[in-house]
Amino acid sequence: MNKKAIVLLSGGMDSTTLLALAQSQQYDCYALSFRYGQRHQAELDAASQIAKRAKVIQHEIIDLDLSRFGGSALTDHSIDVPDSHSDSHAHDDNSHIPITYVPARNTVFLSIALGWAETLNANDIFIGVTAVDYSGYPDCRPEFIQSFQAMANLATKAGVEGHPFTIQTPLIHLSKAEIIQLGHQLGVDYAKTVTCYSANEYGQACGVCDACDLRRKGFEAANIIDNTRYLA
Repeated sequence: MNKKAIVLLSGGMDSTTLLALAQSQQYDCYALSFRYGQRHQAELDAASQIAKRAKVIQHEIIDLDLSRFGGSALTDHSIDVPDSHSDSHAHDDNSHIPITYVPARNTVFLSIALGWAETLNANDIFIGVTAVDYSGYPDCRPEFIQSFQAMANLATKAGVEGHPFTIQTPLIHLSKAEIIQLGHQLGVDYAKTVTCYSANEYGQACGVCDACDLRRKGFEAANIIDNTRYLA
């Protein structure tokens, strides 16, 4: 029997690569996505199609409205999404936490993934945090992942009874170009993914937000054709 794994699947470039990688490692994958009050539905629509094409064992979309708290450009419509030409870049350095950070998002997502994993007797949870993200987002850092894993094994029946959980982060030290090259080798169709912070209802990317900027630069550095549908 293959091992079971929960894969956090947003519908974006990184998490789609993550799912393909987990399946290539012979995991039986259960995909988990969240409708958390983000600005658009396009990414979740992509996640549904990606999960279906990948023939995951089960795909769950959890409703969790973090927009009730706001505090992020991704969940609060009173806060503008920064573009790649603004003074507020999401990933320039680690001197500030960008406005696209969603308070405690990965902590919440991993906690729900942990609950599902325990009911499935799955000991592996895959999350697509990356070196680019942890330069600005505190809940993408290796230290956070290590701490959450330790907590998971203290807070669960499975962990206490000797069936520890592992938070798998195989992309964490990869650049966007390296992730794209890996996904290309695994047969990922990136045209089906949506990474943009402000994508429209048809899944077309704005072409000017930080996520689009990182995506474009990643394809250029990887020397792979970018089939993303950009509006600008």
